[in-house]
Amino acid sequence: MKICLFCFSAAGADLAERLCRRLEIQNACVHTTEKFAAAHGFTAHGRVGEDMGGLFCENDALIFIGACGIAVREIAPHLGSKATDPAVLVIDDGGQYVIPILSGHIGGANRLARKIAADIGAVAAVTTSTDGAGKFSADAWAAEHGFAISSLQRAKEISAAVLAHDVPICAERPLPETLPHGLMRGERGECGIYIGVYEKAPFDETLRLVPRALVLGVGCRRGTSAACIKAAVENVFAEHRLDLFAVSEIATIDIKKDEAGLSAFAAACGVPTVFYTAEELCAVRGDFTESAFVRQTVGVGNVCERAAVLAGGRLLVRKTAAHGVTVAVSEKEWGIDF
Repeated sequence: MKICLFCFSAAGADLAERLCRRLEIQNACVHTTEKFAAAHGFTAHGRVGEDMGGLFCENDALIFIGACGIAVREIAPHLGSKATDPAVLVIDDGGQYVIPILSGHIGGANRLARKIAADIGAVAAVTTSTDGAGKFSADAWAAEHGFAISSLQRAKEISAAVLAHDVPICAERPLPETLPHGLMRGERGECGIYIGVYEKAPFDETLRLVPRALVLGVGCRRGTSAACIKAAVENVFAEHRLDLFAVSEIATIDIKKDEAGLSAFAAACGVPTVFYTAEELCAVRGDFTESAFVRQTVGVGNVCERAAVLAGGRLLVRKTAAHGVTVAVSEKEWGIDF
């Protein structure tokens, strides 16, 4: 986690030093004397505002040791959305209170506040409604466990519903015997939560929490465009009602490392690409859809299925070909833990 830390007094600097020892802070901005900063391995800055734009975008969390007003004024011009804003916390100079003021759930500010409070003997002043009521927060849980959220607006509506009554939840994997406060088992109703890799909507208003558990195995002809790859993948996912939010990575053969279309498609999806040699793919055990032409061309009779299995788990969708692109999908093991 990349954290940027600010302080404005000697007491704050002492607390900053303690935090730097306890947290994995990669970028500490300390507003104090150059001498003090150099002695403690900090970077001294004269004004917060001069660097705030870049720091706001580059860090996972910003920690201000001082008054809430300073933090609010400095970050206000840079606010974007709860999906992208970093966690922002304020700690008083005396180290009595740790207050998450931005991105408490998705950004992890609430979780970080509790960790810091436990480390320094402070009180975590968490103000989000679901936390205050001891109820389940869908967006916080998803962020903590690496699940995608189908709709931030729907997550907000679910949080409001959880505060009023128990909300039904169902999943593609077994749910724990004991559910968090605010949830109950159910597969129908006005609103509810579904957890899985499929585009299902069992409730009138369904929030999907999606495990990033699917691997795309892709093979393509030389020079295939990103648009063609995108169309092939979307057709496969639509046919099998799979959720594109569930894709964790793309897997293929190493001779495709320089394919501009594949690289562009992966970048658009925001997922990494893993590459395997023909020898590695040939060594994968299983029943695959083999092609003599593909074997003669690249040294292995099937790229997409073998790559998907090698990078992931069980083969979920077998080889599907269209427009010079072959697509297969595997599913990694995943579970649900509250």
